[in-house]
Amino acid sequence: MAFKDYKTSRILVTGGAGFIGSHLCEKLLAEGAEVVSVDNYFTGSRRNIAHLLQNPLFEAVRHDVTFPLYVEVDAIFNLACPASPIHYQRDPVQTTKTSVHGAINMLGLAKRLKARIFQASTSEVYGDPLIHPQTEDYWGNVNPIGIRSCYDEGKRCAETLFFDYLRQHGLPIKVARIFNTYGPRMQPDDGRVVSSFIVQALKGDDITVFGDGGQTRSFCYVDDLVEAITRLMATAVDVTGPINIGNNSEFTIRELAEKVIQLTGSRSKLVFKPLPQDDPRQRQPDLTKAKAELDWQPRVALEDGLKETIAYFKRTLELA
Repeated sequence: MAFKDYKTSRILVTGGAGFIGSHLCEKLLAEGAEVVSVDNYFTGSRRNIAHLLQNPLFEAVRHDVTFPLYVEVDAIFNLACPASPIHYQRDPVQTTKTSVHGAINMLGLAKRLKARIFQASTSEVYGDPLIHPQTEDYWGNVNPIGIRSCYDEGKRCAETLFFDYLRQHGLPIKVARIFNTYGPRMQPDDGRVVSSFIVQALKGDDITVFGDGGQTRSFCYVDDLVEAITRLMATAVDVTGPINIGNNSEFTIRELAEKVIQLTGSRSKLVFKPLPQDDPRQRQPDLTKAKAELDWQPRVALEDGLKETIAYFKRTLELA
């Protein structure tokens, strides 16, 4: 089956009920695609896709990608994997299996169907980087036996598999390295810095900053991210990636905490705790490739994206 455009295609999204996956399903439906969401709901939620279930072009399937899947589609977005430290460290062996076995199963499906396939990789493949900002030709500085390794090395292995399927079978692949992304439908207890700060601020709790708060991150709003990865899937077959996708505006964690306090009007205070093992000191994507290959750059400013995310968490906490 050959992918032509979204209006004429049936698209599989693994992890489709997750934070990013649900926004991607929404975007693909808006583009006119028929969408099959696959999720085992380990970290995804049916609430994220409840508003899509009445759409006749949308189908939700409960399935674990570590087991083979037999469907007929034109293209595959492989997003299935716990993506926050709290979630992926809860069952690290399963996290590795999801990245590795899941990639093998989805690549096998794509090979049978002759379908193009997208892999949601991560900036974590760079580990605690020794170059700044990070370019796609940097091989990374990753601890292979640490508490984050199940995710970092699982994603690195998935990239290996994708490029081996390209070389060995000529499979049309697309690989994006996703940097810190935030927005509505994040889970309040996922341990990510944006969701943690917002929830703590809204509750009036102390805001927990690990380290001295001087470590940096670059935060990409989910709508910008989804725009980029849908553009990547639609590129010519010779555009394989990996391509960094994120926001290249860099902020310290302390600056983020102070911005959240300001926007929520909270009286929360900052409390400082030791850095977790292997927590990177700097994280910022070089977006040269994304701009050249996708004609894309992030457009949502941090303050604007935080306002939308804060409004979402206000509603979520009121319903809890």
